[in-house]
Amino acid sequence: MMCERNPGVPFSEDLISNVHINYPAVVAVANAMKGRRPLKKEYQAAWLMKAVSLIDLTTLAGDDTSANVFRLCHYAKHPVRKDVKEQLGFNDITTAAVCVYPSRVADARAALKQLGCNIPVASVAAGFP
Repeated sequence: MMCERNPGVPFSEDLISNVHINYPAVVAVANAMKGRRPLKKEYQAAWLMKAVSLIDLTTLAGDDTSANVFRLCHYAKHPVRKDVKEQLGFNDITTAAVCVYPSRVADARAALKQLGCNIPVASVAAGFP
């Protein structure tokens, strides 16, 4: 099912031309944050797990094989060791997507289906990177 393309909105300089930033306050806050770890203990672990769930695992090797793509999909489904997930209380964490060249999309979809998961498959355009 295809969705309609978001038409966007025209750029309006008025939206940003009257923005004022208190530069000394920004610098003071930035300096106060240096060397501080704002996330501690269980919160740090939770944010790291959140970061893992936002990653797109990517293989953009020109000589990829279906076996390489399968291995990537396996890592996408199991990005964190089982014992670590259990210790932190996270059961079902995956990466956000698997990204491959267009010629390997079918391999990625087949591998994810075989692994029993519905992680999205992303692809890149010609000439990337």
